[in-house]
Amino acid sequence: MPVRERSSHDPGRLSSRKTSRACSQRISEQETPASKSEGPLIEAYDEALLMLRTSHRMFDAAAALHAEGAMETDIYERDRQLNRYVRSVRRRIVTHMSVSSKPDINLGLVLTAIVIDIERIGDYTKNISEIASAVDGPLDGLELHDELLAIERVLGQMFDDIGPALEGSDEDRARTILEAHSVVAEKVDQHVRSLAAGEALSGRAGHAVTVALYLRFLKRVSAHLKNVATSVVNPQPRIGYREKESEDTRVE
Repeated sequence: MPVRERSSHDPGRLSSRKTSRACSQRISEQETPASKSEGPLIEAYDEALLMLRTSHRMFDAAAALHAEGAMETDIYERDRQLNRYVRSVRRRIVTHMSVSSKPDINLGLVLTAIVIDIERIGDYTKNISEIASAVDGPLDGLELHDELLAIERVLGQMFDDIGPALEGSDEDRARTILEAHSVVAEKVDQHVRSLAAGEALSGRAGHAVTVALYLRFLKRVSAHLKNVATSVVNPQPRIGYREKESEDTRVE
């Protein structure tokens, strides 16, 4: 896919952590009302990154449940933690908008958008763990088992890349995540079609339903990671959409 050049000054993209930390340093050095007003926005930015790390740990725990049939993490408590982060991010953004003489409206809108996607990652990861825990022992995908593991590995790499992509405004990493989602979406659709047609797990209706749901939830996690990654390469109005400006369809 050809990559069009984009100015580093394009409006609407997520500010890097380097910029965020520079703002934090200025706030600590200048106790003026104007500098204090930036604090809540920086804290909201940091909490969004904490949400990503929490959702990553949730996914790793769910994948372990799939592979080993056991999970030590209280995934419901982690999900509640994500919900608390969402509310906190919203409060901090409102505070920043209310008290700052020059509020960063773009960053506030971007953060508001991506924390919704991160919270949804937690929801789907919780669903994955519920499917895996509904069967005795490890979830056996039978002839699709290796395919499930391969998709989980791709998602694991997407989780590894999304934090650095946001913190460094790394467009190359962000585009790698977008490309990875396309691969995941294609593979999931292919396997779900084979399950529906009885070409895979034939005669094993229970297994087929379980694996189809598992695959769909993996795809949804991938899609929300993709949405977060678009905040690095797209202006705010196009978060969640293809980078190419002529495309107006979400990658689902």
